[in-house]
Amino acid sequence: MPRSGTRPTSERVREALFARLEHYGIVEGARVLDLCAGSGALGLEAASRGADDVTLVDSARSAVAVCQRNIRSLGLKGVRAVSAKATTFLKGATGAPVDLVLIDPPYDLSEADLTMMLTALARSIDPWLAPGAVVVVERSFRSPEPTWPKRLERFSDKRYGESVLWFAEPAPMPDDPGTG
Repeated sequence: MPRSGTRPTSERVREALFARLEHYGIVEGARVLDLCAGSGALGLEAASRGADDVTLVDSARSAVAVCQRNIRSLGLKGVRAVSAKATTFLKGATGAPVDLVLIDPPYDLSEADLTMMLTALARSIDPWLAPGAVVVVERSFRSPEPTWPKRLERFSDKRYGESVLWFAEPAPMPDDPGTG
């Protein structure tokens, strides 16, 4: 276990999440970003289901060490672990836009910090998100719905016991080329 405050996704929630993502056709060949990765379970699951490129990001060195051990032990290609705060990482250069973003923050992440993360993710200059990308946020059902920046639009949510999965996609913007 990487650190206290980490909330591992239950096997039931992980299976339901990936069943839904595979139904959307978003996993196979995807570029995936797993923010607040913890042990890397979600990103590693995506890699094991056919994602081509997976980046696991966590601010705790101990969590990144666990991710690196898990990557080595599973022998998955195209997976890397990065030690950085999610918001700091998202302020950097994107490379190719990602198709799937998995965000399972620790219990103690504030709503304001989650909003800053989502806002950085949804930037319009050097965008992180590919057209048709899916962003999944897992939170306690006691937490309010994330505050979505104007460039992200929730399209679904599903409660599983103590967890809620929120699904969002890039929102069409009138000032974006090809939308209006």
